[in-house]
Amino acid sequence: MTFTTVLFYLLAIVLVVAAFRVITAPNPITAVLNLILAFFTAAMLWILIGAEFLGLLLVLVYVGAVMVLFLFVVMMIDVRSESLRKGFKAYLPAGLFIGVIMVLEMAFVLGSTWLDAGPPADLPADYNNTRALGELMYTDYVFAVEIGAVILLVGMVAAIALTLRKRRDVKYNNPSEQVKVRAKDRVRLVNLASQTEKDASK
Repeated sequence: MTFTTVLFYLLAIVLVVAAFRVITAPNPITAVLNLILAFFTAAMLWILIGAEFLGLLLVLVYVGAVMVLFLFVVMMIDVRSESLRKGFKAYLPAGLFIGVIMVLEMAFVLGSTWLDAGPPADLPADYNNTRALGELMYTDYVFAVEIGAVILLVGMVAAIALTLRKRRDVKYNNPSEQVKVRAKDRVRLVNLASQTEKDASK
């Protein structure tokens, strides 16, 4: 059994456990942290099999988008910043543990190339991973890409609709009422008597 095989099974176990924790965690913050770990582990698996572009794309797009998802969750459950700061120490160990796992995964995956574990794939010299992926996405799988784009658009609209609810602690402005206001209703001129500096010698 090669080092690459052991690393694959290790990453697969971490991915399954993280995905299970996403749907079973009672706290949304814990679920988001495990979702980040699941995406990052999947990216390491793609890099392990030679799909570097997909792995980096998953880290940049999905792990970055999870941060936006975290903001949506905080807005939807109406968490105040004061209460979020109070629970910082409670979530710090979980965050540090997940961060350490990410660093170890990246070190193992990068170390597998240095240790030359497993035979490399037989590819031509002018093979371009990004170009091959783009040709497949927009020729053979163009319908699936369009379906995925529509699903992401629906999710974005749903998240905006959920967060745009009426809140009592926010002051709203009515533009039509602001346009109707006249200057004399807002500005009041007051005549004040001039003030002179009092002589300190008197």
